[in-house]
Amino acid sequence: MEFLLTASGLRNETLRDALRDMLGKPFGSANVVFVPTASVAEPGDHGWLVADMNRLHGLGWRQFDVLELNGLPRRTVLDRLLRADVVYVEGGNQYHLARSITGNDLAGGFLEALESRVYVGVSAGSMIFSRNLTEHSADVIGDAADLHALGATTLEPPFGLFDWYLKPHLYSPDFPERDDAWAERIAERADFPLYFIDDETAVRIRDDTVDVVSEGRWRLFP
Repeated sequence: MEFLLTASGLRNETLRDALRDMLGKPFGSANVVFVPTASVAEPGDHGWLVADMNRLHGLGWRQFDVLELNGLPRRTVLDRLLRADVVYVEGGNQYHLARSITGNDLAGGFLEALESRVYVGVSAGSMIFSRNLTEHSADVIGDAADLHALGATTLEPPFGLFDWYLKPHLYSPDFPERDDAWAERIAERADFPLYFIDDETAVRIRDDTVDVVSEGRWRLFP
C-alpha cells in the first residue's frame, strides 16, 4: 500500500513529484477518483474545496471521477474505486468520513482497492487510518465538538493501520492557533505518537516505510 497524506493537497512540486513517483506513470495516463465526503459535514464557505478540486483537475488526468461514499450501493462505490489509479480523499470532518466508511461497510473493500492503488489524503482524508482515531483522541486533540456535531460520542476507527496520529495545518494562517505551543500542549496530553504537518508537507507510506516529504515544516512527537 502507498499513501501520501497531506494537509492541503498537492500544493507544491515536491508533493506532485512524490505522487508521480508513487504512481509510476504520467498523470495523463492515469485515472483519479475524488472523494468529497468529509467536506459536506463542514458548514460555511467551501471555496477551499473548489480550489483544491480545480488544482487536482489541472494536473491533466485521463479520467477525473467524483465519488460520494454515502447514498450509493456498496458495490457501486467499490467498483468506482477499482477503476481509479489514484484515490484522492478530500478534507473536512474526519469523524463524518470515518463514520461514512464504517456505516456503509466500506472498510474492507476500501483496503482491498488500496493494495494496488495510490491513496492521497487531504486533512481529514489523511487522518482516518490511525488506530487512535477515537473519542479519546478527539478529547486529547481538542476537537470533540466536531464529533458531537454529528450526534455521536463514540467512534470506531475504520482502518487502524498506524499507531501514530496525524494533525494537519500546523502554522496555517487559516488556523492561527496552530503554532508550536499548541502542538506541544497536545503532545503532552497524548499517549500516542503525533505528526504535526503544515500545508506544504505530507507523510508518505510505502509498504512499511514511513517518511516525510516537504517544502515546509513539520514536527513528530515523541
